Amino acid sequence: MSQQAHGSFDVTMTPSGKPDERDGSALGAMTLTKVFHGDLDGASAGTMLTASSTATPGSAAYVAVERFEGTLGGRKDAFALVHRGVMSAAGRDLSITIVPDSGSGDLKGISGTLTIDIRDGKHFYDLSYALP
Repeated sequence: MSQQAHGSFDVTMTPSGKPDERDGSALGAMTLTKVFHGDLDGASAGTMLTASSTATPGSAAYVAVERFEGTLGGRKDAFALVHRGVMSAAGRDLSITIVPDSGSGDLKGISGTLTIDIRDGKHFYDLSYALP
């Protein structure tokens, strides 16, 4: 049975070196740190790779992996997430999934998906998950 977790998070993205800019696109890498509030209570750290258009602002793509450590529904430990995002003037396509078999401790066997909503510069999440 699927369960839901909701809340907000603060994120810090730090560039890892200088972007590789060429005609048409720029490639970059960043480290991520997040602090989660709400049903997810803890922090995550990860790495993001980006590609963006040098000709069309707002057209970009990213992939990222991060490991959350903290509590979820009274259960404590860790799991990993994988991101895939594509943005353009037409909108965005974002997929964030819990990495299979990445849960540990009380979160062993967790599966699910996470959505992100950004409103007025603040980040909110909805996690749909299942635990054995």
